[in-house]
Amino acid sequence: MKSEQEAIEKAKKVKFVILDIHGVLTDCVLYYGDDGKKSEMFSLHDRLGCKALVEGGIGVAFLTSKITRTDEQVGSIYGVPPEKLWGTSAKIGKLDEFEKESGLKDEDICYVGDEMIDLGVMRRAGFSVAPGDASSLAKQDADLVTKAGGGKGVVRELAQFILQAQGKWASVVDKLSKAG
Repeated sequence: MKSEQEAIEKAKKVKFVILDIHGVLTDCVLYYGDDGKKSEMFSLHDRLGCKALVEGGIGVAFLTSKITRTDEQVGSIYGVPPEKLWGTSAKIGKLDEFEKESGLKDEDICYVGDEMIDLGVMRRAGFSVAPGDASSLAKQDADLVTKAGGGKGVVRELAQFILQAQGKWASVVDKLSKAG
């Protein structure tokens, strides 16, 4: 992890946040019922984090190897449009494609990842973030390590960090508190 001042400077430039799902939006644990159906835990705090980012003018996408029906439902609840739910194991390729389509550059992108499969994108992104319970490799490469662990408010914490760095936090809180 870099210094807090370096992280703040990088956060000031963020225009778009890309979130890994497993280990970032979830606690990276799979739960199975007697019927064999799997479920995962997602945080409503992260829903507020996504809403705050969007309210602050920052786009949000999910990037994971395969988008499931659960991911689609969570995306809908969190306010992430279906076209920003990206399912591919070629994460660097998706980043290249997105930057070409959007005109954004690496320094405009924040990527949140927790494991070795995320390191390529973390190293490219202008601002990289790892949950507090991420792998040591991810935490070592991150510009910011959140106090929150995966599935426990990482995005909410990140949203506040970015929006405070950009001077937008107070107005976003004001807008969201009136939205009810």
